[in-house]
This record gives sequence, C-alpha cells and structure tokens, in this order.
Amino acid sequence: MRRHRSAKIVATLGPSSADEATIRALFETGVDVFRLNFSHGTHAEHRARHALVRAVEAEAGRPIGILADLQGPKLRIGTFPGGPVMLEEGQRFTLECGDAPGDRAGVGVPHPEVFAALAPGAEVLLDDGRVRLRVTACTPDRAETEVVTPGALSDHKGLNLPGVTLPIDAVTAKDRADLAFALDLGIDWVALSFVQGPEDIEAARGLVPDDVAILTKLEKPGALDRLEEIVALSDAIMVARGDLGVELAPEDVPAQQKRIVRAARAAGRPVVVATQMLDSMMNAPAPTRAEASDVATAVYDGADALMLSGESAAGRFAREAVAMMNRIVERVERDPAYRRYVDWQQQDPEATSADAITAAARQVAETLDAASIVTYTTSGSTALRAARERPQVPILVLTPSLGTARRLALVWGVHCIHTDDATGFTDMVEKACALALASGHAAPDQRIVITAGVPFGTPGTTNALRIARVRRPEDGRRA
Repeated sequence: MRRHRSAKIVATLGPSSADEATIRALFETGVDVFRLNFSHGTHAEHRARHALVRAVEAEAGRPIGILADLQGPKLRIGTFPGGPVMLEEGQRFTLECGDAPGDRAGVGVPHPEVFAALAPGAEVLLDDGRVRLRVTACTPDRAETEVVTPGALSDHKGLNLPGVTLPIDAVTAKDRADLAFALDLGIDWVALSFVQGPEDIEAARGLVPDDVAILTKLEKPGALDRLEEIVALSDAIMVARGDLGVELAPEDVPAQQKRIVRAARAAGRPVVVATQMLDSMMNAPAPTRAEASDVATAVYDGADALMLSGESAAGRFAREAVAMMNRIVERVERDPAYRRYVDWQQQDPEATSADAITAAARQVAETLDAASIVTYTTSGSTALRAARERPQVPILVLTPSLGTARRLALVWGVHCIHTDDATGFTDMVEKACALALASGHAAPDQRIVITAGVPFGTPGTTNALRIARVRRPEDGRRA
C-alpha cells in the first residue's frame, strides 16, 4: 500500500478507535504511526489496541509504527469539597503544600517541588492558564498569591509555572511502570513528556533499550533555551503545542514551532507537529479553514509528521479527520511552491562517505528523472540521511530488521519493506528492482537509484551507489 505523500500521519488511539475495524480503516485512510497515550486508559486497554495494530499490520504487509507516550509529571491542585469556587480579580488566594481541602480562600498543592521553585513575583497558571495568579509572598510550604485573571476552579485542575525550572524528574514512578509495560509489548517509539533539559533525555536513555527510539516532546518553554542540545540527544522531536501554549503567549507559539522544526531539520532528526491540528473535527465532519491552513503550514515548514490527538482518540469523526489530513498533505505537496520551500531548507551534507553517497543519490535521481531511491539499511541511519535530503522522488527502504522498518514509519518520504538483506551486488540490484516494481515505486523501463553498504549487512557503511533500469520479470536481468 503506497502513500502518495511524504509527510506522515500519527493518530492517537482511544475510545473512538478501539476496535480492529476502525484501526484498519484509519490505517487504510492514511495513518502511519499509532500513538498509545499513557495519560489515559488502562494497561489492558493499551495491550488490546497494540495487538489490534499488529493484526492490521500483518494483514496489510506494511510495517506500522507504535508510539508509547508517557504522561510525565502532572502538577495539580487539590480538591474543593464544597464544589467549584469562583475567584475574583485582585483577591488573595493561598496555595498550601499538602492535601488541605480547598475553598475560595485557598487550596492544597501536593507537590513540594512547586514551593521550592516559587519566588515573589512568579506567575502560577491554573486550569491551562484560565486562572492566573501572581505570588506575593512564599515560604517552603506556603504561597500567598493575588488573582490576576479570574475564573472558576474545581478539583484537580492543572498547575503550571511559566519560566520556572522545577526540581523534578521527567520520568515518574508511573512512567517507569508504564515504560516497562510498553517495552514488554514491543513498542517502537517512546515519547518523553515534561523535558526541561538534556539531562532528562540522558536519564531516560538508561531506561530505554537501543532498539527503541526516543521522541522528545517540547512542551516546557525552558527547554527551548537548550534546544540544540536537546535535539542532538533525541531520536525525534515533537512540537507539543498544547502544553507549550499554556506557558507561552499565543503569539509566540508559531515562531517557536518554526524554530523547533528548523533545528530538528538541521540536525537530521524527524520532527512531529502536534495538538489541535483539526480540533473542530472532534464534533464536526469538516475542519475550519484556519485548521486546514495550520496543517498545511506545518507541511510547508518541513515537518516529518503531523499528529491527531483527541480527533482520532475520542472524536466523532476519527476516520474523516485522518482522511482530511491526508488530503491536505497531498495537496500541499503537489503545490510547486512546496518544492521551493523544501529546497530552501536543504542542509549541506556532513563530510562522511555515507552523507556523500546519499546526497549524490538525490542529485542522480533528479538528473535522470528516476522513479525512486532504493536504500538498504539495517539500523535505519541510511534512511534518515536519505530523508534529510528531501528528494523529489520516494525513498523505498529495504531492511532485514522489522523494528527498524516500524521506527522509520515516522520519517518523511520513507516507505519500508521488511526483507532479507542483499547477498551481493547482483542480488542487490535484482531485489531492489523487483520490490520497487511490486510496491508501485517504479514501472517497467524506469530507472531507480540504489544505495547500500558493503560489506552487506554491516550497519553504518553506506558506500555504494548504483543506477538500475527496472524490467518486467519476463525480460530477464536488470541493467
């Protein structure tokens, strides 16, 4: 099943997409990677959904990626036994460390780390910023605040501290349990939430095996101060605009989105743009024009993948949302201006033989009007290099590693086939031509450009480039 686009689609599974028929429909409509959101759902539910994705994968014969998204630390206020309270502008409101019952005068906050980080003048955002407080005085277990933005508060609303680095680990005890469970299932990607600095990624590396990739969610503005370091340590990046937009001013989010995408592209890391992309399709069969433009902008900017959250997990029109995103991406990539944007973003290859071969493959494919670039890879590094080049033709990746094929489902322009590695140059050409023809990535008499590493089966040794003309099986050996 060939996609007629390069940017990928990630869809979150949930109550609206929990049965095999729906998951199959979402995949057939355009989903490349399915997300299991561990902020919601039980382990039993995630296990069932994981099994259904693998069943659809086996039926379709195309590798599908599965992403386990860890919840991370969630800072929340306590409860209001008497029901919701309404805070007025200018009134005093006390935050007290612990589980003290809340009322109109104050509420407990069961996170000592919050009070360790507060100082007079700091802002406290409650309920995704709907209520805004300013700290006037504080101690290690108490903060006196003034209400700046009034509003209603109820049990367990979220708490954010913009501009404050909290002394808290990105991976909680719940995350460790969820991660162990997800690894046992056999997931391909793990997404880290609440990353504040590169140290959080380094700590997670000790928990994640080498055959599982780490996607870092950028949702804390403080992390943007060390963006290049974080990108360098990550296998992929997500622009998590929902949480990022709570602590950033709305007008700052678009510029930061573009900055993050540029940084990831420069480093050759896949980048995902997420949150509220087609939010109105939670309850409507068509998006707003602004949402369609938002999806298109992310594609023009060079994102590897776009993600649906509630739209596919809990919305009434999950399949329609995927179909709409697929249509928008295809339309953007047919726009002649899209190619100009892509070429403008082009990165210079590094001074390595692998980068030189990959850059040459792109140029040769465009010069000869080849149908596709066929890349042999074991670890996936060659495919990532090929995707970084953003060639005008599809990238057909042949790999003996099913795990690699599944991880690469997130990457721009890549179509993976799980197959045995080549045994020699003749087999390399024969296999590449046959699979390009069978998968629809080349037609008889078209040329393909092949890259591989010699000796075959050795990771990280891309050093060979070959041009071949595809023949019908009955026509004999390929040239």
